[in-house]
Amino acid sequence: MNSYPQKPSAAFIGSAWVALIIGILAFLIGLSNSGMTMIEKGYYFTCLMFGLFAAVSLQKSVRDRLEGIAVTALYFGLAWTAVGLSILLTAVALWNSSLDLASKGFYAMAYVLSLFAAVTVQKNVRDVNASETGLGTQPLNFERPPPPPEPRLSDLERLSVGDKRSPSDS
Repeated sequence: MNSYPQKPSAAFIGSAWVALIIGILAFLIGLSNSGMTMIEKGYYFTCLMFGLFAAVSLQKSVRDRLEGIAVTALYFGLAWTAVGLSILLTAVALWNSSLDLASKGFYAMAYVLSLFAAVTVQKNVRDVNASETGLGTQPLNFERPPPPPEPRLSDLERLSVGDKRSPSDS
């Protein structure tokens, strides 16, 4: 029995990709048109890429746990920390920047849209994969299988190893 929702609709998948592309492009076009120095632009770009990776990593970790796939507490904590740090670093940079409030709001909204859309796209990719392959819909079983039964010597093998009994004496 599949314990997860059916494959997402094409409209939902498409809208998630469109939101991701719009968020990233808006952020990058805003950076390219800004009067910031190259180092400031590089910092904001790095914050965006770090945030996207951290958000996808966190979503994967949460989904893995829901599906019974082992995720260490250390990695799970690092994923949450990375998302928090990426948001914090971007927020502090925007707070301390000399940009006008409208520009700060624009960058913040484009950033949040991009992170949210990245999580949604990753979820859709995983849902489509699960619906097409059936993988990832049931917890994996990592228990060891029982050992195979001990081999039994046939009558011919007993004779070849030196057992002097005849096959009819068994």
